Amino acid sequence: MPTSLPRLLVTRKLPADVEARLARSYDADTNPTDAVLTADELVARAEGKDALLVTPADRVNAALIVRLPASIRVIASFSVGYDHIDVKAADARGIPVTNTPDVLTDATADIALLLILGAARGAAAGMAAIRDNTWKNWAPTGMLSTDIKGKRLGILGMGRIGQAVAHRARAFGMTIHYHNRKRLDAAEEQGAHFHATADELFAASDVLSVHCASTPETRLLVNARTLALLPRGAIVINTARGDIVDDEALISALQGGHLRAIGLDVYANEPNIDPRYRTLENAFLLPHLGSATLETRNAMGFRALDNLDDFFAGREPRDRVKG
Repeated sequence: MPTSLPRLLVTRKLPADVEARLARSYDADTNPTDAVLTADELVARAEGKDALLVTPADRVNAALIVRLPASIRVIASFSVGYDHIDVKAADARGIPVTNTPDVLTDATADIALLLILGAARGAAAGMAAIRDNTWKNWAPTGMLSTDIKGKRLGILGMGRIGQAVAHRARAFGMTIHYHNRKRLDAAEEQGAHFHATADELFAASDVLSVHCASTPETRLLVNARTLALLPRGAIVINTARGDIVDDEALISALQGGHLRAIGLDVYANEPNIDPRYRTLENAFLLPHLGSATLETRNAMGFRALDNLDDFFAGREPRDRVKG
């Protein structure tokens, strides 16, 4: 039956409330099986559509963008990060790209604190002892870990999420250090110590928490050279993007004893992570849960739809990103 609603390809299954709104506002081709589409499948299903609603699992690179049918007029991403989309290639075709900032700040900051606490207190080894039935008794020197009170938390990228992590960490008695492309004003800093370079931040961090965007400048920024700048016994946390960290260097620093522990929620090539991570007792690992609360995922979906609503109403989308 013909419809005047904009035609939308939705590449993954979304929360029920988001899909209910989709059904009211769009002629949506959804993905009830939630299987990740191949590039060929995505291009074929985009035929005749006006828009794409994609996720970080979809690699919308330049090669795919040039293959998109001429009918595609806008791409909305169900994510705050947009490194999975070649925005410059989209701009070259006149296709605006939007993301979903703001709405996942608190959920991701909560996960960062969970990783800090889990890594510092040896939670991975403790859970393994329970599951493997190797915990025999309490011992005065058994499974010793470290406090986070009084430790220096270095925040690499002091945007919304970095500031939310700093706010939470202060309640645990941590002192805040940060590096950012631009120094925050005093009200935003709230006494945090600014470091003009990433190298300076690494040297001053007992716990390093990565919150910068993935860009050509930040990819593999956490590498053998920069990890060596951290104090011996430091902890590294990553809730940003996996390609900011050099896996080989991080694993070597952990196995060699320079690092006490790591806490990761994101990985290069996820879900196909470096298998060595699974063998490390002092690695507290989560499967990209940063925004994984129902409330946050609903908010992300609604924000993506707000951007599409703006576009099809002739307004500039609130969250349009530039290449």
